[in-house]
Amino acid sequence: MNPAAYLNHDWQPLLLTFRLAAVTTLILLLIGIPLACWVAYTRTRFKPLVETLVSMPLVLPPSVLGFYLLLAFSPQNAFGQWLEQWFQVRLVFSFAGLVIGSVIFSLPFMVHPIQSGFQALPASLIEASRTLGKPDWYTLLRVLLPNIKPALLSGVVLSFAHTIGEFGVILMIGGNIPGVTKVASIAIYDEVESLNYAAANFYALVLFAVTFVILLTVYVSNKKWLKAGS
Repeated sequence: MNPAAYLNHDWQPLLLTFRLAAVTTLILLLIGIPLACWVAYTRTRFKPLVETLVSMPLVLPPSVLGFYLLLAFSPQNAFGQWLEQWFQVRLVFSFAGLVIGSVIFSLPFMVHPIQSGFQALPASLIEASRTLGKPDWYTLLRVLLPNIKPALLSGVVLSFAHTIGEFGVILMIGGNIPGVTKVASIAIYDEVESLNYAAANFYALVLFAVTFVILLTVYVSNKKWLKAGS
């Protein structure tokens, strides 16, 4: 394909995809760090239950999760009706709904690497910080997180890349609304159904290139950090 021909394609699904991935990753980072820290260090008997709920999207078919989110968000059901009546918010077939679905579906990709990073740290770091009288928030932000940079980077990149590749959940709760919920994965599906393989190849190639560069950057960065720490 002539490089100039790429300019003739609709870039909106790609831009919407990267926007969704960026927003989802930021929310997951804010949620995933405290959740991973709690799971890594807690001794409560409810820990297996929380770990199971966090890990469910790894084994649950996306269509199952998308179906139940569709039911929950629908204005015909209690939760969706409550949101619309009290907050004038409709999550089904909206970008906000895609964000919530993506956060739930990509949660383990953020939590698991960070949890592993916390668990790999020596307990003496926390003990030394507490001995100095530092509060827990200080220990987390200034002691623990700087020592798990590779885990943080892995969580961010895996969450971002996983969100880029989502299809089932997005199709179920977002449908195919141009400029609102039609992300690149949906656009590829549409173009293949229309036998427009050139357009499908364009979207697929961009996603392939972006995810390849992102993952390569992670592996190279982690290798440098490991060498610097050894």
